[in-house]
Amino acid sequence: MSSTAVDGPYVLQVRREISDLDSSLVELVNKRLRLVAKLKRYKAEHGIGFVDLAREQWMLQYLQRANRGPLSGQGLAELYHALLDLTKREVLAQPGSGER
Repeated sequence: MSSTAVDGPYVLQVRREISDLDSSLVELVNKRLRLVAKLKRYKAEHGIGFVDLAREQWMLQYLQRANRGPLSGQGLAELYHALLDLTKREVLAQPGSGER
């Protein structure tokens, strides 16, 4: 493969689009973290447990029904569980979370 094909306009354009999407994903994850932290504070103030396994399961089923691919059902489940795990770790690590 020539270096022109690797660094050509098509490759550069698609890479820019991927970079833009990656930036959007980071922004959305940060927004999700802020909302989950806000919800956690509310739940703590009202004596409600932080983790709601029934809600997590419902949300995964909802996302699986809404998914039009090409992400597989298994891939979606892995992504969602990784996102949940990351969210819980990040929110619990925030100052003032009251838990570790």
